Amino acid sequence: MASRAAGRFRHALMDPAQREGAVLLALAFYVVLWTIYGTIAKGSQGLHPDMTELVAWSRDLSLGYLKHPPLAAWIVRGWFELMPLTETSYYLLAMLMPAIALWFYWRVSEDFLDIEKRVVGLALLTLIPFFNFHALKYNVNTVLMPLWAATTFWFLRSYRTRSTLYAALAGIGAAGCMLGKYWSVFLLAGLFVAALIDTRRGQYFRSWAPWITAAVGAAVLAPHVYWLVLNHFAPFTYALMVHGEKPLSAALSSVVGYLAGSIGYAAIPVIIVLAMAWPGPAALGDMIWPAERDRRLAAAAFWAVFLLPVIGALAGGAEITSLWSMPCWTLFPVLLLSRPAVLVIAADTRRLLIAAVVVPLVMLIAAPLFAIQVFRAGPSPASAQAQLLAGEVEAEWHKVTPRPLRFVGGDTNLAYGVVTYAADRPRALPGMAQPDASELARNGMALVCFAQDDGCVNAAQASSPDGRRVEADIVRNYLGMTGKPQSYTIVIVAPK
Repeated sequence: MASRAAGRFRHALMDPAQREGAVLLALAFYVVLWTIYGTIAKGSQGLHPDMTELVAWSRDLSLGYLKHPPLAAWIVRGWFELMPLTETSYYLLAMLMPAIALWFYWRVSEDFLDIEKRVVGLALLTLIPFFNFHALKYNVNTVLMPLWAATTFWFLRSYRTRSTLYAALAGIGAAGCMLGKYWSVFLLAGLFVAALIDTRRGQYFRSWAPWITAAVGAAVLAPHVYWLVLNHFAPFTYALMVHGEKPLSAALSSVVGYLAGSIGYAAIPVIIVLAMAWPGPAALGDMIWPAERDRRLAAAAFWAVFLLPVIGALAGGAEITSLWSMPCWTLFPVLLLSRPAVLVIAADTRRLLIAAVVVPLVMLIAAPLFAIQVFRAGPSPASAQAQLLAGEVEAEWHKVTPRPLRFVGGDTNLAYGVVTYAADRPRALPGMAQPDASELARNGMALVCFAQDDGCVNAAQASSPDGRRVEADIVRNYLGMTGKPQSYTIVIVAPK
């Protein structure tokens, strides 16, 4: 039965009249399955701090933030203007990111692969954990997945055709990538290197295409650059403080981890392709660095983007991690499959389509077990108890005043969690541009700390000596199991 269903679906993908609709239907099915999985498997642990942080940022729309550029927060703001702020809707947003990236793979593969290989490549990408397990944690890395895929597609089309439209789209995409995360400088540098390596570089750089791309990208990025200048390039200072100025040994260790981890995540597609069509040692070299011009352009774009961070880390004394390679896999199936000697037969395609469906279904069945295991191990209280803590904070707030809660401070992760779940949709204070003293006094605030965190508690009490201090003990229960209790200190500063 599964083989017949896979055969029918393969037939729909082969048919030009049904192909695009079938792909969109498959991606919708993919998004729904993994969204349900995320809702269940992560239901005992709450939203990850990266996700609540972006909710907090989205309450204060800005051209930039102190840690990262603003696009991920802008998307969160727009999404939750349309959707209720629930864990399910947040996981749905997260899974749209890899799904859009997969669609752009589908588009770019049209220029390099026949239809059988395009289908196989799509199925192979769904077996890379970046496109599901890791993507469920929406953050600035996740949002790069569709942005890098789109920009790569538009750039390659622009390079090969010198089309004004694709050149402008590549500029918009490049600016969008930089607005997502500054790590995107490696994408832009990698695509530039690929353009220089290719033999058509003279035709490309003598055309209007690269200059249209640069001009459009600069125009879109200009407001954020203005914000960076006004704020003394604060995100760069943060990045340097957290990841930079490391000894060579630490940088080298992180590079090994980056390469080994990234290759490990992508190992399953490699093993499958080699098992389907072992090309031999000589042909393997052509798979990695092709002789044919268009294939070599795609390979150069992939390898330059993937390997430039290694050079950057060693030269700059910075630490990098394999998770940061999440957005760079769009062209990977092209490398694996575009060599003509790599033959893919219909039976291979059917088996991979079955695998692409079975994997999320098996994970969905196992999802409750994962949730129970995490709960028994003891999830982070800042995440798992955030919704209960938000209810406690608002209850204490409204004992003092009927006015809505507008500001939440104290411990950063606790404040972001409360801001995410609180019905009054307050704004966070930690890590944000601070309101002026008069606005803060006029609206009041709630400060939240772990009770055992003396530094946070003392700072909260010192900043608001007249605040009402409340001790709260919270226990999260899940499926009849009782979690670990956690004590919190809440300081309510009433509006004046």
